[in-house]
Amino acid sequence: MTVPRQRQASSLAAPAARPVEHHTAGRFILRTLFWSGLALAVLPWWLGTKAGSIETSADVFQAAGRVTGLIAGYLLLTQVILMSRLGFLERWIGARHLGLWHRELGGSVLVMILAHGALITVGYAYADSKTATSELGVLLTQYDDMVTAFIAAGMLVCIGLLSIRRLRRALPYELWYFLHLTSYLALLLGFAHQFSDGQELYKPGLGRTAWIGFYVVTIAAVVLGRIVGPLWLNLRHRLRVADVVAEGPNMVSIYITGARLHDLDAKAGQFFRWRFLGRGLWWQAHPFSLSAAPNGRWLRLTVKTVGDHTQRLRAMRPGTRIFVEGPWGDFTAARRIKQRALLIAAGSGIGPIRALLEELPPGAIVIYRASAVHDLHLRHELEQLSELRHAQLWFVVGDRRAPGPRRLFTPAGLRDLVPDVTERDVYLCGPDGLIQQSLAVLRRLRVPRRQVHLDPFEF
Repeated sequence: MTVPRQRQASSLAAPAARPVEHHTAGRFILRTLFWSGLALAVLPWWLGTKAGSIETSADVFQAAGRVTGLIAGYLLLTQVILMSRLGFLERWIGARHLGLWHRELGGSVLVMILAHGALITVGYAYADSKTATSELGVLLTQYDDMVTAFIAAGMLVCIGLLSIRRLRRALPYELWYFLHLTSYLALLLGFAHQFSDGQELYKPGLGRTAWIGFYVVTIAAVVLGRIVGPLWLNLRHRLRVADVVAEGPNMVSIYITGARLHDLDAKAGQFFRWRFLGRGLWWQAHPFSLSAAPNGRWLRLTVKTVGDHTQRLRAMRPGTRIFVEGPWGDFTAARRIKQRALLIAAGSGIGPIRALLEELPPGAIVIYRASAVHDLHLRHELEQLSELRHAQLWFVVGDRRAPGPRRLFTPAGLRDLVPDVTERDVYLCGPDGLIQQSLAVLRRLRVPRRQVHLDPFEF
């Protein structure tokens, strides 16, 4: 381990921790709404199924198919609402938990869609004394809106498979993002099938009214979160590129100005989705974190240039207009519950960590992991900030197999560097390898989970 620069902590006492933004109540409310909505979604089948009406194998398969269909439709609508980017949802729940719930529900949607199609087909095949293959042909040719429903199911299955972590990482971000947006099209394609073929929904009544209400709420959430909110934000602040500064051979900082930046509700550690309206850039929106705390005069993001899009950012001209969505994320100083913090970063994760250092109380410890000295981006800023904030700054440089870096990511190594680690909030930001390695060490040191805050760069 090499330590080019270390700032010793001052004896200045940290102020009492500010009240943390607990999301416990919001999560409880959302869970309650979710389970209540799920019960309401399945209630039409329950009310419409008479006692003793499920007797034969065909009845059992058809009943199971209808229930799984209702659950699949409801979960899909819930998925869309979770990612509708409504500001109050993030404030209630936290961006990371919204993302986690979205991914966890994704697997359930996939299973329920496949189960619905298989069970209904088999159930009708039993009733008609046909093979499942023959019955599938009947469903596609003789039932209204069934072809579009099968297309929608196929699209959702593909989206679900591409969301598997290993497959997702193999895709360029913009391709994965646009493929994911097709879930809206799948929702529209499946809508007609629900109301024309669904036994519980095609007739006027409680079931049909409830499901129309589900769709209205979902559409309103998407319109407000994805269209109205961003339009209002950009009309109000009119952001433009002020300067582009190279921080190294593969890192660039972009300074941004605009109107009323002091009214922009952004915090250090948060990210926006940035769409730069320049040649070759306007059609992509990418999530980048702020690398400096908002100051009312300018914003800054620091980007690692690893692909065509980020390479083009280096050549942007001042004055380029920007369309943004955000700010998002709860990787902020407001989440802390202790007086002091430990910040661990690698790669482009140093951007939000550097911004956080401005807003956290004095006495923080920063560990910056890099493979070589020339990969220590924003180094001079970090050194100046650590002095101003009475923080310790450790650069851990070298191959991951070298003795120094290997020892750091052990309980003994981290405790040697941060003796009071269990009494600090820990902020982790960087590649997945760094996150997982750090979490394993923190668990072994018994650092409480509520003191660990993540920004693992999974968008």
